[in-house]
Amino acid sequence: MLEAAAKPILTARRVLRQQQASLEKVLHDHAKSDPVCRRLMTMPGVGTLVALTVKSAVDDPERFRSSKDVGPWVGLTPRREQSGERDIIGEISRAGDVGLRTALYQAATVMLQRGRPNWLSAWALGVAKRRGKKRATVALARRIGVVLHRMWKCGTEFRFTRPGATKAAAA
Repeated sequence: MLEAAAKPILTARRVLRQQQASLEKVLHDHAKSDPVCRRLMTMPGVGTLVALTVKSAVDDPERFRSSKDVGPWVGLTPRREQSGERDIIGEISRAGDVGLRTALYQAATVMLQRGRPNWLSAWALGVAKRRGKKRATVALARRIGVVLHRMWKCGTEFRFTRPGATKAAAA
């Protein structure tokens, strides 16, 4: 009787996994064929889903006057409550696109835990020592959004070292 009940469930699971695999292949192929997504995926932690999410959410990189405007637009900046002499800085504002905010946070988590060492993760680890890992992950997510926007706007790939860092090390 248990086998009779479990067999349809296992069949449905197998079919769902096959459909998921075919959808992931379609998304991967689409991201590989898009030059913007390929460029964004040069950053560690940014895969197919994050690149497609950034591209679809931002849509036009010229809509932002500065790349630093991406963080507040996504809702990854601290909320402030001000009244008279009171100035309370709270948690993130959570304004904007939830999917993009989630994708950037996941990219930050991957970069901190499994990504190749680079200047951005080194910066975030320094923030983590001072402010804690959760705040560092949110700060890194905001900064990833800024860097991805700048990469898209300028047409450059991710650099694992900062341009000024090699000059300073040589001096």
